Amino acid sequence: MQMNDSQTIPASREAVWAALNNPDVLKQCIPGCQELEMTSPTEMTAKVVIKVGPVKATFGGKVTLSDLDPPNGYKITGEGSGGVAGFAKGGAAIQLEAVGDNETILHYQVDSQIGGKLAQLGGRLIDATAKKLAGEFFTKFGAVVSGAN
Repeated sequence: MQMNDSQTIPASREAVWAALNNPDVLKQCIPGCQELEMTSPTEMTAKVVIKVGPVKATFGGKVTLSDLDPPNGYKITGEGSGGVAGFAKGGAAIQLEAVGDNETILHYQVDSQIGGKLAQLGGRLIDATAKKLAGEFFTKFGAVVSGAN
């Protein structure tokens, strides 16, 4: 599944960049995130609980940051296993566009894949859930970075 969108965040590009690289901020914003720990400057481990239709699964996995271009953007990729529920993997290309001194447009292109029991639920349900989770993340991220949270 692929998805492209953007969100305006009332904060400087440098502040948004710093938040995108802060595991504490990311943990607050990722829906269902129970653990997120930085293991190196470009790698994190994560534990996330996700519910897709009738299937609820805990995914453990690794997140990697690449193509770093501070403070303009990066690529974030992740891969996780949810046991009998299956697997999820994907990534997002993030680009930050400064608008004046205190506003940033965060552009993202997401590409994700799932397999196993989750993949049997049907494309529409999975796509709708993925869009909902991405929307929740970026809405919460914007609120946290702008100090509205």
